[in-house]
Amino acid sequence: MAILYDWYENPGTNEETPEERGLHPRPLLNGKVTMRQLYNRVHARSSLTVGAVMNAIDCLTQICGEELGYFAPTLEATQKVTRSTPNKHLKLRLKSISFRPDVRLKQAMTGVSAIRSKYTRHSLKLSEVEIDMKLKEYFADHDMLIRSDFQELCGMARTTANVHLKRLQQEGKLKNVGKPTQPIYRAMPGYYGVSRDAKTGR
Repeated sequence: MAILYDWYENPGTNEETPEERGLHPRPLLNGKVTMRQLYNRVHARSSLTVGAVMNAIDCLTQICGEELGYFAPTLEATQKVTRSTPNKHLKLRLKSISFRPDVRLKQAMTGVSAIRSKYTRHSLKLSEVEIDMKLKEYFADHDMLIRSDFQELCGMARTTANVHLKRLQQEGKLKNVGKPTQPIYRAMPGYYGVSRDAKTGR
């Protein structure tokens, strides 16, 4: 399948002449197919009646309009291209497939509320002292800690949380009293408000 495209000038400075300005490829629409043409083409290539095709495509169109939109290819030049560049058609490639939401979908999303995820995909920049302070507050009301609790408490991604939990165990501040694959942590005596004379059990 070939993508119909043309070359367009990049935004340039006043110092550049039109011949010196770089060009970028941009796909052009290959035309539109009416719904009636689409019905007949699917009917001709299948055992479905025109009515069955209409029903299936209309339902699919409605769902795609509500949930998606449409996808379009984007192109990019593999090197700087100007009007004088020879064989320009060899200097481009497919960059990606971009998604453009349907107008009705964007209208339906107007005014939608947003809720922040319980867990972040990135980690807050907390110092070791700040982490200790948060753990001290946590263990004032809790006896045990699991990894997801630590993530939420410190605003960390899973990988970062595991790194700190491993460090805290090595420093003797936390102890895993659960299974290796299902760790449950307790504060060790002398840390996070736990008495030095306390015994850490399971």
